[in-house]
Amino acid sequence: MSNKIASLVAFPLASLFAAGAFAAAVVGQPAPAFSVKDIAGKTVSLADFKGKTVVLEWHNFGCPFVQKHYNSGNMQGAQKYFSGQVVWLTVNSTEPGHQDYVKPAEIKKKLYEMGAVPNAYLMDESGEMGKAYGAKVTPHMFIIDGEGKVAYNGAIDDKRSADVKDIRTAKNFVIAALVDMKNGKPVANASNAPYGCTIKYK
Repeated sequence: MSNKIASLVAFPLASLFAAGAFAAAVVGQPAPAFSVKDIAGKTVSLADFKGKTVVLEWHNFGCPFVQKHYNSGNMQGAQKYFSGQVVWLTVNSTEPGHQDYVKPAEIKKKLYEMGAVPNAYLMDESGEMGKAYGAKVTPHMFIIDGEGKVAYNGAIDDKRSADVKDIRTAKNFVIAALVDMKNGKPVANASNAPYGCTIKYK
C-alpha cells in the first residue's frame, strides 16, 4: 500500500477514535456528573443542585460568537431573567497553554465589567467535563432538569452568525426551552447542532 493510500485510510480511522473520546449528553438521559472548581477555587458539583434546573453555558472570551451574545446583552439578560429560577453555570474548557486561556482573577473582573451574573464560572482546565458532555463549541448550551436528566443540548439560537444585529430576529432556543419546562410542556426543540468557536481542549 502506498503512503498516500495509507494516509487516506488512516485519516477517517483517526477521526473516528478522536470522536470516541467525547461522550455526549443525550436528551432524556441522566446528565454526566461533574465536580469542577470555580474561579474562586470552590468545587462545584452537579449533585449540589439536585431538584433544580441547571443551565450549562460553554464560554470563551476570545470567541466572536460568544462576544455577539455578551456585547448585545443577550446572555446577561437571560441570566438575570431566570435568576432564582435556574442555576446558571458558565463553563470554560480552554486548556491553560492556549492563547485564549484567561486566569480566574481576570475572569472575575471581565464578568463584572460585562454585567454577567452566572451562579458560578467553572474552570474545566482538564477538559474532562466538556468531553463528558460532548461540548464542541462556544457557546454550546445544555439544560438539566430537576430530575438530573438532559432537557436541552444545542445552540443558543437559530441565527448561526457572529453578527450582533442578528440577535433581534433570532429565536433563542434556551429561553424557549426554559419557558416550556416552566409551563410543564415538553421542550419543542430539545436537540440541535450548536454553532460557535471550537473549544480549545487540552
